[in-house]
Amino acid sequence: MQLLRLNALAPNLQLPQTAVTIGNFDGVHLGHQAMVSQLQEVAQAKNLKTLVMIFEPQPLEFFKAYDAPPRITSLREKVEYLTELGVDYIAIAKFDNQFRSLSAENFADVLKDKLNAQSLILGDDFHFGKDRQGNSEFLKQYGFDVTNLTTIEFDGERVSSTRIRQVLQAGDLALAAKLLGRPYSMIGRVQYGDQIGRTINFPTINVRMGRHRPCLNGIYGVEVVCETTALTEKVKADNPDKTGILGYQTNALYGAGHVGTRPAIKQDHPEWRLEVHFPDVSANLYGLLMRVTFLDYLHGELNYPSLEALQAGIDDDVERLLEFRKNTPHFPF
Repeated sequence: MQLLRLNALAPNLQLPQTAVTIGNFDGVHLGHQAMVSQLQEVAQAKNLKTLVMIFEPQPLEFFKAYDAPPRITSLREKVEYLTELGVDYIAIAKFDNQFRSLSAENFADVLKDKLNAQSLILGDDFHFGKDRQGNSEFLKQYGFDVTNLTTIEFDGERVSSTRIRQVLQAGDLALAAKLLGRPYSMIGRVQYGDQIGRTINFPTINVRMGRHRPCLNGIYGVEVVCETTALTEKVKADNPDKTGILGYQTNALYGAGHVGTRPAIKQDHPEWRLEVHFPDVSANLYGLLMRVTFLDYLHGELNYPSLEALQAGIDDDVERLLEFRKNTPHFPF
């Protein structure tokens, strides 16, 4: 896979002839996977390379900032999942004032001149260009071979990023896994936090989420793997007497995950955090790239009246999540 950076003024990229699909691809869910599969079929039949064009930031994030829908997947996660699907090129289009001002014809010129697009695989509701003036019919008249992919359904309902956001926000991790084609996870590096957890005997790792807002909120049973080293071996090397609780995957640790803004902590500027507490672990994990997979939803974020009440609440949460791990010997979905 080759990663391309694209903006409205970028020079022609000198690519081979391509079959292109375009969208946010937030979640890279079953519908997106079907689109990529169709893209690959068309490319193979016409001897073209496959190219997926995504926008960063997502257009609604540009227009609405923090009020945009929460992200299912960060840019890093999108690129990883699309790479796993076997596409040849991923073009990341910088969505800014110049890009949003492109007319439908100018946008089509970008596809032809910069991406060397010959065939397009598009969703049935695809619109583009300034004020969403362009559509599939416009692109056909421009000269592209256009295939519109019909809606993918699961249990009689359309598979969409909107539906998956709603399912995640409702805590239905099993249904989310079915719609995504994989368990829901976030990937990010462990960064320094304010270390309040240590003061109440519940140290946590603070995992950078790479999105303006997450789809989750609350307390979860999670398993964590390190993308760059064997986590269980790292933990054991740091303190062989505190090796934690094994997760379901090889080299995974089980823990209590928290996603939220921590309303019980007085803050000048509340921010979203992904924090994980590993019972019976004492290790330096700063800087490691982690994948946090969400397995069990316990409850939404609570506003405790004091740090003492917060400590008691966390203690109860950890006990309940440990009970889940004990009673669930196999991966839950």
